Amino acid sequence: MIEVEAVSKRFGTTEALADVSLSCPRGSVLALLGPNGAGKTTLVRILTTLLRPDSGRARVGGFDVGRDAVRLRSVIGLAGQYAAVDELLTGRENLELIGLWYHLDRAEYRRRATEILERLSLTDASNRLVKTYSGGMRRRLDIGASLIGRPPVLFLDEPTTGLDPRTRNDLWTFLEELVAAGTTVLMTTQYMEEAERLAHRIVVLNHGRAIADGTSEELKTRLGGARLEARVSDPAQLDRAGAVLGELAGAPPHIDREQQRVSVSTSGGTPFLLSVGLRLQEADIQLDDLGIRRPSLDDVFLALTGAPTREEAAS
Repeated sequence: MIEVEAVSKRFGTTEALADVSLSCPRGSVLALLGPNGAGKTTLVRILTTLLRPDSGRARVGGFDVGRDAVRLRSVIGLAGQYAAVDELLTGRENLELIGLWYHLDRAEYRRRATEILERLSLTDASNRLVKTYSGGMRRRLDIGASLIGRPPVLFLDEPTTGLDPRTRNDLWTFLEELVAAGTTVLMTTQYMEEAERLAHRIVVLNHGRAIADGTSEELKTRLGGARLEARVSDPAQLDRAGAVLGELAGAPPHIDREQQRVSVSTSGGTPFLLSVGLRLQEADIQLDDLGIRRPSLDDVFLALTGAPTREEAAS
């Protein structure tokens, strides 16, 4: 449903996209990950006919983004990074107006508007002017507007930014239902949990280039195996703990002095964990925590881009 072949875009001397290629089959979710300025929004704007690529080819739903732009717009929905709703209309009127533009009959667009208002927890505010809405409410309404026509292809640019956890989960459930019914979704996000839950495939962009492509599990596997981590109580014992882990693993340990943590790659599983715990106890090294963990999508993001995820940056 979405095909991108060697698409490039420059703004003056800035190379926003450089030979990006990707594809997304019908009824699946493709997540674009990347730090700010990676080119995610530029690609979304090209695929939704708001920008023309300098070179390359892109098709959505069988339509070329350049030659077939008018017909393409009838089969897509778009929620950009910033809410684009009419402040002088009520929430319900905003949704019904979009339904009218999709040439739905009155009974149908009213029914869909009611359904979306309920799913996005906006029913109580449906007859208020949007200028009285909070930022999060406007965001929910904007996402609802992109769904009113039930387009076969949906583009969501950081859709849940600013939403509270409950509304975010409700939206995720709604999107899962749409995808199960055949909708194709391309979304950008900096929330790793969102990508983990929704995306069938992930493309990582950095400096305008696609630097990784795969499922969440495939990307984690490329980063490496599990790591054993020991958090020591006394920072003076970090080096001794590192020596123990390095000896048992036969690999150099990584020492994080700020977090008072020592880690080392391992494939030993529980037996290795128990042997490390015993040796640290024999060495009289006091621990706050000891465990084995697999790489997370946050680890993948950091390793590929050198940038922290949004959650890490906030903390």
